[in-house]
Amino acid sequence: MAQERDTSYVGLLSEPRRRRILDWIQEEGAARVRDLAQAFQVSEATIRQDLERLETEGHITREHGGAFLNSVPAQVHAMALQHQDNMEKKRKIGALAASLVPDGETLILDAGSTTSEIAARLTAKRDLTVITNALNIALTLGAVPGFAVHMPGGQFKAPTLSLSGDKAVDYFRNIFAAKLFLATAGVALDAGLTYPSFADLQLKEAMIKAAAHVILVADSSKINKSSFTRLGALEVIQTFITDDGISDADAQAFERRGVKLLVAR
Repeated sequence: MAQERDTSYVGLLSEPRRRRILDWIQEEGAARVRDLAQAFQVSEATIRQDLERLETEGHITREHGGAFLNSVPAQVHAMALQHQDNMEKKRKIGALAASLVPDGETLILDAGSTTSEIAARLTAKRDLTVITNALNIALTLGAVPGFAVHMPGGQFKAPTLSLSGDKAVDYFRNIFAAKLFLATAGVALDAGLTYPSFADLQLKEAMIKAAAHVILVADSSKINKSSFTRLGALEVIQTFITDDGISDADAQAFERRGVKLLVAR
């Protein structure tokens, strides 16, 4: 599965580019000037100007060679995730997704606010084996009697409270699970599954390969939305769980592409 950048963002005007840079930093917690310049194909001086504007707006703090997200210290202290929008929709998706998990199953839970809602509703199950890269999910499920919770090694990512990097990728290459509940930043018929940065693409690829059945969980605000990097086409998933904000036309289009659609109401 090749990692791709959505080249429609190359040469972006300053305001859309700053939005994508902020998305990147909100996903990673920090970013280096040289990495952003290379990704967006602009000069380092232009990136520094973008970061200066984002700092003025109160989103980030610049440091030598890059910038970091202002909310990270308080967020990690509270064990809170960066993205907390559309939570009622995510709770409904979490409940429907959890209902698909039988007692005794082995599953992978990706990091994210929607997958965290799944985890919160799995506590009544029995004898689950859960593999996750998300620290908050491990804490939620690790205390449930009869559950076996496993985590990879790797580098800590504060905004998603998760572990990432080569060690995490290698760990999932030795795993087999019945189901993977996969998160995304955007899902579209043409672009497929997209994310704000490159960092987790290999990890998500390894998770997909480790699972017999891949279930995408995403609220309807992410439909027809494209982020910066592309994981793959819709063919990498078998089922898509979303909320009733999906239009009839989009629902039919996903099903025509061979994706089983489940709508949480």
